[in-house]
Amino acid sequence: MKKVTINEIVAKKRRGERLVALTAYDATFARLIDDAGVDIILVGDSLGMVIQGQANTLPVTLDDIIYHTRAVARGCNHAHVVADMPFMTYQASVEDAVRNAGRLLAEAGAESVKLEGGSEVAATVQRMVQAGIPVMGHVGLTPQSVHALGGFVVQGKTDADAQRVLDDARRLEDAGCYAIVVESVPALVAEAITRALTIPTIGIGAGPDCDGQVLVIYDLIGLNPAFKPRFVKRYAELGAAVQNAVASYADEVRRGVFPDASHAFESKLLTRVPVPADDTEAEVLALYGTVR
Repeated sequence: MKKVTINEIVAKKRRGERLVALTAYDATFARLIDDAGVDIILVGDSLGMVIQGQANTLPVTLDDIIYHTRAVARGCNHAHVVADMPFMTYQASVEDAVRNAGRLLAEAGAESVKLEGGSEVAATVQRMVQAGIPVMGHVGLTPQSVHALGGFVVQGKTDADAQRVLDDARRLEDAGCYAIVVESVPALVAEAITRALTIPTIGIGAGPDCDGQVLVIYDLIGLNPAFKPRFVKRYAELGAAVQNAVASYADEVRRGVFPDASHAFESKLLTRVPVPADDTEAEVLALYGTVR
């Protein structure tokens, strides 16, 4: 399979082909997801909640994203790798934003970056694109603004709010974004945004009419049974499978069933080595030969 580029991502919208995106935070999941043929792998700041156990995404640092993006890039040959820009890595100044985004490409192996916000970040996006950094936008529910929004609340529910989200998306397209994530807005609003833009929309909790969809891989495969928002569909229940496997392992260890002879190594020679004359301790048991 060919490497997915931003040009191919944009072309898929023109051809009416849906984009498939998933998160990943390590090489193992990246390899599995990549081999399955997804178009985009997002190293999301959602790792703060999924991997680190945080209450939200705000504590995630640039170094965290660099570390996880490096791992994902090593496991990915086909999908386009996008790295999230964490909280306060692009809001303080345009110069900071360009510098930090550049690190994600140069040091981490990302092929583009994603940042949250609309009109307020348009100038930043434009400067990053001018610097040769592809940018994916993110409108609607922006998790880094969780406190300003009053929680993880659906956006665009009133006419005025819907118009604001649409205007934000248009500003991001004008600034040079090659695609935009649309999160947690009513389906009709997401449909209107998708029709209004020439670049692809990638929905999460935004209904069926976006140009693509993204989910957190841990949600898709049910690794956190207690977490199931309305917009998530579970395609497997691996959380229960993992728990069952661990319970079986623990039972066999406690009963002395595992490991057995088939899981052990043998040596060609077992002998006793004499202790030096000046050592008064008992003989030392040592293993010689090649372990097979």
